[in-house]
Amino acid sequence: MRDNPGRLREVRSEVEAMGVRVVQQYALLGNWDFLNIIEAPDETTMARVATTLAARGTLKTLTMPAIDTDEFIAALEAGNI
Repeated sequence: MRDNPGRLREVRSEVEAMGVRVVQQYALLGNWDFLNIIEAPDETTMARVATTLAARGTLKTLTMPAIDTDEFIAALEAGNI
């Protein structure tokens, strides 16, 4: 990072080339170095991104699928959850 801070932008372009959209990126203090909020068309695409990045051996990922709260409420009301 110190030698090439612009690498963060390069990674963003690489990730977006895999078919996802990077909504926001944050540098963190604590157990994790960065938080990337990513929209993917489906779980398979997100799995491909996560495994591709993890295979480089330079990072660990934590993927947390998110459900829009209105969709979640509707699913609960329909008995689908």
